[in-house]
Amino acid sequence: MTNFVPTPTVPAPDIVRCAYMEIVVTDLARSREFYVDVLGLHVTEEDENAIYLRSLEEFIHHNLVLRKGPVAAVAAFAYRVKSPAEVDAAEAYYRELGCRVERRKEGFTKGVGDSVRVEDPLGFPYEFFYDVDHVERLTQRYDLYSAGELVRLDHFNQVTPDVPKGRKYLEDLGFRVSEDIKDSDGVTYAAWMHRKQTVHDTALTGGNGPRMHHVAFATHEKHNIIQICDKMGALRISDRIERGPGRHGVSNAFYLYILDPDGHRIEIYTQDYYTGDPDNPTITWDVHDNQRRDWWGNPVVPSWYTEASLVLDLDGNPQPVIEREEKSEMAVTIGADGFSYTRPEGAPAEGFKLGAQV
Repeated sequence: MTNFVPTPTVPAPDIVRCAYMEIVVTDLARSREFYVDVLGLHVTEEDENAIYLRSLEEFIHHNLVLRKGPVAAVAAFAYRVKSPAEVDAAEAYYRELGCRVERRKEGFTKGVGDSVRVEDPLGFPYEFFYDVDHVERLTQRYDLYSAGELVRLDHFNQVTPDVPKGRKYLEDLGFRVSEDIKDSDGVTYAAWMHRKQTVHDTALTGGNGPRMHHVAFATHEKHNIIQICDKMGALRISDRIERGPGRHGVSNAFYLYILDPDGHRIEIYTQDYYTGDPDNPTITWDVHDNQRRDWWGNPVVPSWYTEASLVLDLDGNPQPVIEREEKSEMAVTIGADGFSYTRPEGAPAEGFKLGAQV
């Protein structure tokens, strides 16, 4: 299936980090209740059509935009670039790739200036910007700090039918791979890719796409995540807890996956590791290793593999979803009991190395 994206002759834009996501929600009041009252994100600005939210440590205008619309979907995966000149670079880069490109000097959302949005080679709506309004960083506003405080936007996760194609495209764009999942036949099921010095700014998960698997916010400690679970239980909305809490093998992070009122998946995430050295090793996991997705060996609920949010084109229409031709993680035969190995048959319990560093 792979049809590799050509590498442009012009330089790729210098991306700093994932910065915000714009999602379409069908009931703005219900979504506000979930993201503000339950999760505790902070409102920067709002009107009858949109709410601009940020996490505790953020100083730019927003990390998440909730925009009212008829179909729940994602309108933009937005990245901040290093300077205004890099917005020019993004426009030139994607035009050479032959992608649809739109530029707005006034920005696509409140609080963000000169921006480029593209329909990228994988079908995702990417945005690149530098100019942005600064707002109060709430780091020392302990009067506002909740027990489950979300402190940073950490990453996106994208579902694509062709992970190798996406990996090559993102590596050309300047992303580096921290971890991936493969099998003995060389099939790649997922890749974690970063610009900032953490495990990922975005990840590619193999499946029917393009779709958005999740957007992740970080907490300071894992007890913040436990508090979110307790709060959701007390509010009698524990049915929105899809998976976790648990510890990932990939990334080593403590995690929780929850669903918003429209079914958009949110990960709450903490305690991954530093990846900033130029020779940081890539960790490759065997798809049959059941500790790759959950360090404790718990099975993954089927919805986590099959359900994801639609993404929009630049006209606001849902992109068509293309089926993955290669086998998915869920389809891999892993034994009659539905579990794969914790360690290969015959391997000693002591000293077994789960991930192979290359």
